[in-house]
Amino acid sequence: MPTTDHTLSRRAFAGSALALAAGSLSTAALANAYPNRPIRLIVPYAPGGGSDMVGRLIAQKLTETAGWNVVVDNKAGASSLIGTDAAAKSAADGYTLLLADAAHATNAAVLPKLPFDPIKDFKPLTLVGSSPQLLVANPAFPANSLKELIALPRDEAHSHGVGSPGRGTGPHLLCETLKQRTGMPLVHVPYKGGALALTDAVGGQVPMVINSVPACMPHIEAKRLKVLAIASTARHPRLPDVQTFGESVPGVVGSAWYGVMAPANTPADVLRTLGAAIDKVLDLPDVKARLATAFIDPMPRGGQAFSKLLTEEITRWQAIARQTGVTQNS
Repeated sequence: MPTTDHTLSRRAFAGSALALAAGSLSTAALANAYPNRPIRLIVPYAPGGGSDMVGRLIAQKLTETAGWNVVVDNKAGASSLIGTDAAAKSAADGYTLLLADAAHATNAAVLPKLPFDPIKDFKPLTLVGSSPQLLVANPAFPANSLKELIALPRDEAHSHGVGSPGRGTGPHLLCETLKQRTGMPLVHVPYKGGALALTDAVGGQVPMVINSVPACMPHIEAKRLKVLAIASTARHPRLPDVQTFGESVPGVVGSAWYGVMAPANTPADVLRTLGAAIDKVLDLPDVKARLATAFIDPMPRGGQAFSKLLTEEITRWQAIARQTGVTQNS
């Protein structure tokens, strides 16, 4: 049967329709590919601190290795609450992440009401690393270790001030724990950030400070401050001569840890993609070296390990807050 113009027209139309349909499917597939726009990593602190360093390192390496556009968004204020709340209330589509730290647990312990649920409103992706807290002192301070500090005369209370990054923080809780368990008349001196406390310790305005290893190390290496104790479970291999808190006061531990979270209800396939990409970044030799230089030690990977740690940390700090009577306003 000869082909008519009408038949050709129908065939051409059908072919065009198929091509359009294929094009539409291709466009839809591209539109649904993740990620197809910038990813925002919220760091709930101002630039320059430990969390900011970790967040920028991860963002940079994700951009380099995965080809994604990952942008750090510093949302500082209220001991990380402003940035964390912004992350909790963001769309659960994989385009907003949170660089969480130990304050995610301590805030839950010392604040009676949070604007978000620290567990239910987030999906942990993986832990990045942790660094123990240090008790450091001005070089002129009479004690050279926690053991010597405990042995100082109790009537010298005026010389026992301990600076911290602020009320209700992990260092504050550690300070109050030491006071309670040793009977030392320590005076908590809250600052608006750990850097300010360390600067005053160097200048002699406050004799001691509790802060994380990365923040303290530049002052220690320059001999502007000395270390009295480290709040790890065992002596740190890079500070082998520094006694642990537990050697004088059993059970006292505390660290600054970092991890990446997404808003709750983020799709499982997106979480898997993100987790795998971050895992590759953390395995890079230069990333391992950078974290090690900053005294940030490796931690168990994956969302399950992060969820377990978060639950344990909140429970532990809640118990300490009850025992010491600490709230963010106390």
